[in-house]
Parts: sequence; C-alpha cells; structure tokens
Amino acid sequence: MKKLLLAGALGFLILSCSKKENTEAQSVPSETSAVSEPVKANLSGDQIIETLDCSGCHAVNERMIGPSYKEIAGKYSDKDIEMLASKIIEGGSGVWGGVPMAPHPQVSKEDAKKMVEYILSQKK
Repeated sequence: MKKLLLAGALGFLILSCSKKENTEAQSVPSETSAVSEPVKANLSGDQIIETLDCSGCHAVNERMIGPSYKEIAGKYSDKDIEMLASKIIEGGSGVWGGVPMAPHPQVSKEDAKKMVEYILSQKK
C-alpha cells in the first residue's frame, strides 16, 4: 500500500511540474500559432518563466522541489547556457537530487536561453 501511495504521489509531482495546459492554444488552428510566437519572442526570461509551470518546483531564493535560481546560478556560468537551455526543453535528472525535471518541449531554444540568462543573473 505504501508503494502504491508513493507511486501516486510521485506521478502527481511529475505531472504538476509539466507544462501548464492551454486547451485554447491546442484547439486553435496552426496559423494562430504563428501570430502568438512573435509576442512570446518579445518576453524577457523572467516573463517566459512566469508563463510556464516553473514556480511549482523552483523559486528565486529558496529550494523547493528543485533548486532555487540562486543555487543554479551559483553552480553554472555563461558557458553553460546552451546545455541548461537543452535541459529546460528535454528535462533532466540526477544533478540536484532524485526528482527529475519534466521536459518542456513547447519552449523554443531562444526562449530557453533567455530563461537561463535570467536564472544566471541571480548570482549572489
């Protein structure tokens, strides 16, 4: 019974750290996607983060399910932007503990880099 509850809790945790649902965007024809992309391209890294589910697992100053942005900034530098952007898009595990970060395939490489640049700007 404990294993079943643990598996259910872990499943919920993973789902809660996945992308926010946007049923309207999913049901709208693809030509609308081209209209929304330039709007998103004008957002800063912290604004992009706010549109996603990042705050469910991360905060600027405190460790939650995942590391704080300050912890990430303390561990990585500008030379790691490409790698960290890929981790946002593809997901990752094992660096900060046993809970994997869900992939965010809906995030473009350009937007992921903006997010990483914002996170790295949080260095102490």
